[in-house]
Amino acid sequence: MNKELLEALDALEKEKGISKETLLVAIENSLLKACENHFGKADNVKVHVDRETGAFEFYRELTVVEDVEDPAVEVSLEQARELSPSCQIGDVVRKDVESRSFGRIATTNAKNVILQKIREEERRSIYEYFLSREREIMTGIVQRVMGRSISIDLGRADAILGENEQIKGEHYEPTDRIKVLVLEVKENNKGPRILVSRTHPDFVKRLFETEVTELQDGTVEIKAISREAGSRTKMAVWSNDPDVDPVGACVGMNGSRVNAVVDELHGEKIDIINWSDNSAELIENALSPAKVICVIADDDEKSAQVVVPDYQLSLAIGKVGQNAKLAARLTGYKIDIKSETQARESGLFEEIGYIEDYEEGDGYYDDEEYYDEEEYEEEGSEYEEGDVVPEYDDEDIPGDEE
Repeated sequence: MNKELLEALDALEKEKGISKETLLVAIENSLLKACENHFGKADNVKVHVDRETGAFEFYRELTVVEDVEDPAVEVSLEQARELSPSCQIGDVVRKDVESRSFGRIATTNAKNVILQKIREEERRSIYEYFLSREREIMTGIVQRVMGRSISIDLGRADAILGENEQIKGEHYEPTDRIKVLVLEVKENNKGPRILVSRTHPDFVKRLFETEVTELQDGTVEIKAISREAGSRTKMAVWSNDPDVDPVGACVGMNGSRVNAVVDELHGEKIDIINWSDNSAELIENALSPAKVICVIADDDEKSAQVVVPDYQLSLAIGKVGQNAKLAARLTGYKIDIKSETQARESGLFEEIGYIEDYEEGDGYYDDEEYYDEEEYEEEGSEYEEGDVVPEYDDEDIPGDEE
């Protein structure tokens, strides 16, 4: 019987992740609870389960007295000498407890104590498991659609994909397999409440980490990322090895790595740029694929003025200000974009002493391997040459429905 008990505890530990030691302690406590229900108290009861053999030591410590007033803690000298022939008045003797003598109620209560402990430990184990997976990607199966939220089976527990965490335009049906980012895990009396997301920028970051070995081993780092889920993502990368091109590593041969991420995001566009500690260079890269004439960055105010060729103004701003907004989020700078004509008319070139000796195409960041300018141009912008363009940060973008 003892061997079978240990085997059952081993199976529970393996299946539910509940510590065997915790279960043994729960059994000991349940026996104490049964004693309390049977004898009225259990202060003098000792229970020990051998961790190797499963053998029980289950006894009461009784004080030897002449006149017994409380049989739960006292024993007469005559009865005590049946247990220990050499005992005297005032000694403490041990008397084994027969669990078979417990009544039905005491036995049921002991059983409930064990089951309650198993449920508590199972919830704790599940909570700690998913807590350790926060900000990681997991694959689940869509269980059911609950209004605007979706229940997803992650194996050991169900998670909630809220409306705001779903990519617009995606539709899910029961039994669909889906990748999600574990966003937050909260403790709950009924088990952990797990919130997941497909719109968080870290979702894209983790997808790249699963595809790009250079990210996994630390050779390449993702320094910053900004995203409008379902539409476009900008990601700045840096290489700790001068012989490794960070953008090329993330793009992969023939775009295999970036395409795998794009497929998971159902066609969301991804711009990968080089990170730079120079704020002006970083802002110029962030506005890609638009070509930039010059950037005047104020690191103290976290703001920048950017001048672009007249024909690049719409491209730099993007549809409903998207390109400028994502660049502002990526860099952390407020960005004021001006066309070349606007900069000349406002006297900005004279103010900074800029010498206009460039020819078209000189000094522009342009990487056609990774960006399709025609695609940007087709998106268009509500701004045209000669319009006054406001500063852009991650709030109050003109025409932005969000």
